[in-house]
Amino acid sequence: MADATQIKERMEVLAADGEHVGTVDHLEGSDRIKLTRSDPSAAGQHHYIPLAWVDHVDVHVHLSQPSDAVRAGWQAEA
Repeated sequence: MADATQIKERMEVLAADGEHVGTVDHLEGSDRIKLTRSDPSAAGQHHYIPLAWVDHVDVHVHLSQPSDAVRAGWQAEA
């Protein structure tokens, strides 16, 4: 898992296949990323991605999961 302190608001989140899956809103607790609901891929809802899925962080947050698995496994806001 990558260093969570490197993850900042408004960073683009990319799946392992390079596909855009969201934009960071903020870190939620110590174990997940909350994505913005205003991102076109969010369909108007906040989604959550486990920090365990983060492979590395540079100017983007890179996930270890492909985009279809990310969308199938993310949690929508209740």
